[in-house]
Amino acid sequence: MKLAYVAYDKTGRQVADSMEAASVAEATETLRSRGFYVTKIQGESQAAPNPAWHRMRNRGRGQMRNLAMFMRQLHVLVSSGTPMVQALGALERQTKEGYWRNVVSGVRSQVEQGSSLSTAMEGHKEVFDAVCRSVVAAGESSGNLPEMLDRLAVTTRKQLHMRSAVIGAVIYPCLLLVITTTVLTVLLLFVIPRFGMMFKNFGVALPPTTKVLITLGQALQSYWWLAIVLLVATLAGLRFSLSTPAGQKAWDTMVLRLPQAGRIARSFITARIARLLGVLLEGRVPVLEALDLARESAGNYLYIALMQKAHDGVARGEPFSWALKDTDLISPAVYEAVRNGEQSGQVGPLLTNIADFLDEENEIVVKSLTSILEPVILVIMGLLVGFVAISMFMPLFDLTSMTGGGAG
Repeated sequence: MKLAYVAYDKTGRQVADSMEAASVAEATETLRSRGFYVTKIQGESQAAPNPAWHRMRNRGRGQMRNLAMFMRQLHVLVSSGTPMVQALGALERQTKEGYWRNVVSGVRSQVEQGSSLSTAMEGHKEVFDAVCRSVVAAGESSGNLPEMLDRLAVTTRKQLHMRSAVIGAVIYPCLLLVITTTVLTVLLLFVIPRFGMMFKNFGVALPPTTKVLITLGQALQSYWWLAIVLLVATLAGLRFSLSTPAGQKAWDTMVLRLPQAGRIARSFITARIARLLGVLLEGRVPVLEALDLARESAGNYLYIALMQKAHDGVARGEPFSWALKDTDLISPAVYEAVRNGEQSGQVGPLLTNIADFLDEENEIVVKSLTSILEPVILVIMGLLVGFVAISMFMPLFDLTSMTGGGAG
């Protein structure tokens, strides 16, 4: 069959092409032997945009909550001995009308026709990612499907918790920044120019700070369209740059090299990779397949290359920890823990424990930073508004003195 793929060559250039192969696995292996880092591969008939996928993305992160609940409830039903079709039917009936019910209905229909659960999930890849399908398939082949569903439910809930914690922590500082920007823009556009006209009519001598603010206000009134054009052009240029392999690589590298944010970003990515690998390895997914899935879920060019290095090393018979040595992407403590886990044969559980520890630490760090940022932003906002107020009121005091002196 003909397969469309997107991959990166050894120079970091993105390649989008198609090839003939008997299966996705065979095509992936062929491309890897040619030195490509495969990021996406599928049948060309599936390459067209999927409206359901766009609807899924537009619905936001609520689907992750639905997925966690789905896995948890399915685990409870299957563990109690409920046949799979009946369990899916029960979940379908209790789900409200809408996109998610259609997904559950589709899965139930496929299973009812004789497909396995993992095969039925293939038709809804926008909801059930490759990690989810691989763990379910491993559970079906080993006879431990209820346990695998429970692990997926726990993993999804932890990811949802971390995402909610980060969003909840940054939403207030972002709100303060938006309010500050809005207040200053309104002052510069509508308030300060009126003060400027009044001062000009009365011939009041203006302090340097007041002159600067009046000039900025007049410039913004006259060339507001230019500010919008520059903002749109900057955003468009940034988006175009991030759509290229070189731009994405530069952005990923810059994020990881930032003084404080880079350390947090590395910790978050390490936690995500460790959790995925832990769940996959505990689910008896082959190591090479687990590393492939972790690479696809890394979300950062440098970590994608690191997982590919680990995959190539394991394929040559080297331990997984070999790729984690002497790299600043993985902390020495994590490397030592993984190396000891390999020696004891407990890599999967150890990676899960590492992920739990890193997630707890990351949540504390994010909350600590936002608790510091909130008063800092408030102080800066107060200083800016105070600076504007003082700059405008100082000439008013002079004007009042002149008026009082003239009256006397």
